[in-house]
Amino acid sequence: MANPSVRRGGDRNYKQARLQPLPLVTRRFAAWAIEISIIASSAIVPYSVGMYAKTHLVEQVPLNPVLAVTEKVIIATFALPPSREVSEVPPLTNFLWSVALATPILLGSWQIYLLAKTGSTLPKRWLGVRVVTTAGNPPGLAKTILREGIVTWGLPLSIAYVVWRCSGLFPDPAMLTILAGVMVLGEGISARFDRQRRSLHDLISGTYVVNASRIYAPNTGRLGENNGQGIKWDTSTTYSGKQTAAPVSEATIVLTKKKEQQRDLWIWMRRHPKFVLTVVASCSVGTVVGTLIATQLYVRTQIGSGQVAEYNSEQLLAATKQLNATEANTLAQRTEAILNLGTVNNPQAQQLLVNLLAQSSSPELTKVIQQALVTSGTEVLPALQRLNLSLATNPAANSQQLQSTQNAIAEILSIYSGKLTSVQLDRINLSETDNFSLVLNQIDLAGIELSGANLDRANLAASHWQSAGNDGIVNTFDDAIATLNDAQMKFVNLTEADLSRVSMQRANLLHALLNRANLAHSNLSGANLSSAQMVETDLQQSVLTQASLTGADLGAANLAKADLSSARLSRVSALKTNFQLANLSATDWQGADLSGADLSSANLSNANLSAARLQNANLRQANLQNVSLRNADLRNADLRNADLQNADVAGAIFIDAKSTQADGFMQTPVAESPSVLLKGVDFTNVKNLDTTQLAAICLQGGNHPRCP
Repeated sequence: MANPSVRRGGDRNYKQARLQPLPLVTRRFAAWAIEISIIASSAIVPYSVGMYAKTHLVEQVPLNPVLAVTEKVIIATFALPPSREVSEVPPLTNFLWSVALATPILLGSWQIYLLAKTGSTLPKRWLGVRVVTTAGNPPGLAKTILREGIVTWGLPLSIAYVVWRCSGLFPDPAMLTILAGVMVLGEGISARFDRQRRSLHDLISGTYVVNASRIYAPNTGRLGENNGQGIKWDTSTTYSGKQTAAPVSEATIVLTKKKEQQRDLWIWMRRHPKFVLTVVASCSVGTVVGTLIATQLYVRTQIGSGQVAEYNSEQLLAATKQLNATEANTLAQRTEAILNLGTVNNPQAQQLLVNLLAQSSSPELTKVIQQALVTSGTEVLPALQRLNLSLATNPAANSQQLQSTQNAIAEILSIYSGKLTSVQLDRINLSETDNFSLVLNQIDLAGIELSGANLDRANLAASHWQSAGNDGIVNTFDDAIATLNDAQMKFVNLTEADLSRVSMQRANLLHALLNRANLAHSNLSGANLSSAQMVETDLQQSVLTQASLTGADLGAANLAKADLSSARLSRVSALKTNFQLANLSATDWQGADLSGADLSSANLSNANLSAARLQNANLRQANLQNVSLRNADLRNADLRNADLQNADVAGAIFIDAKSTQADGFMQTPVAESPSVLLKGVDFTNVKNLDTTQLAAICLQGGNHPRCP
């Protein structure tokens, strides 16, 4: 039998081992992780619920102004694409996103306050971790802000952001996240290289992380007794046969008190009065000289601006007098006066030119006025827009005046190609008339606002409607992107145009030519693209929800990952078109030709494919739940791993009619490759499957309970 005393001693040692707390470094890291998780969860949870509400609720209200400003700051800071900007959300989303913005700030502030006053946040208190100064006191607000706000987070994140912006990693937000994580963790791991296990934020702020369950008293001895260190270590204590760094007394560390005499700035200044006076005098002189120079520059700028304004006013007055003078009745004199007006950078001069254009009845004088307007630049476009709208909406207006206005606007757009960012031409009428046709081939129209504009029959081939901003990188916050919402663009020619990421919601593109155009990531929701020519057009990840493409030609177009939910696509020609991973739910494809199209992994749930041609189409892994395939031609279509739950296949053709007999059994076997396309496909829950179809499916390897 074992010795009872030995057993009792062993049990006591086992219990003591179990009661020993986790190492301080482990508890410190766990407390930090819990703090971050609490703050992150307080933002992620309400934001996610708000996003769900945004996609499921119909009522829309303007975004909270505070949220709108925050959104713009986030988009600009992280170089996110402008398409991320949200202007209207449901009321519930507004509330939840406001909570997601305010809660992390409140929780973070509360944790900072607790740490400053008690030395522990709630997670640190739970895990027995405390932050103290050299004297053993809580760090206070100033040290806490320095420790947490500046060194722990501000410095690592700033370094990560600068590296990200100045390297080839920009503008990928994932790389910024990785860099930020590496920097923050690196700052925390810096404790590994310090003998007292103090991280960089502890060294800079003069704090220590200690065990909260023990009491620490400041060391009142001289710093020289401990070699100037704040912690005294004893390496003579042995645990489990190993020599470890342990405290001299019951406490883990002994904190010493800093002396006021050491590195005292005031005493140092008294010991070096000449140097201090020199520095103060130099700073004073520099301040005075800088102030004088700045004042002179400001005065000269104001004088220069005043002189320019005075010169413009004089030029305007002289030109006006010349136009109003009785002797100024010759064409040459009026031409000179009008051209002088074009050089005057003054809104009054520009408005005067527009008024002259509206009143002109002479073709020669009209050309001169148009030339002067072009000289004035894009600043004259708002005045021309007002005149254009007035003439276009007035049935009694002179058509010649409208054409003159259209020609002037078209000339300015052509001359100032690439400099039209933020130009507002909403609802302007530039449609084709008897003597006017808008031709802007290869023109850079990036950033222009043409919502509601009438551009019928315009020739805009190879035009550019988006470009990179000042950072020179596409798809960031400062990109110049045109807007064409509600625009009338019937019979417009946009062949090979770059319309990537352009918003064209509800635009009327009836019979438009869009062959080989770039419409990737564009928004065409509710647009009318009926009978449009879109051969080889790039529509990747574009939005075409509830759009009308009836009779359109989508041959060899790329619509991978595009959203066409509830779109109307009857009689569409989509030969060899790419619809991989596209959202085609509730779409109408009656009579469409999808021969050779790639619909793999596409969502076609509740779609209507009645009488559609799907020969040689790729429908692998497609979602065909509740789809109507009545009278559809599916010969040689690849249906492997497709979901045909409740699909209606009445009259659908799976094989050539000549290969079957009247009794529904195969006369001759089909080729090997077509049979593979239905192998393993589950037809158990399809609707309206007749005996002929069943025989073809069974012989080609499909699954059905009635297959022999």
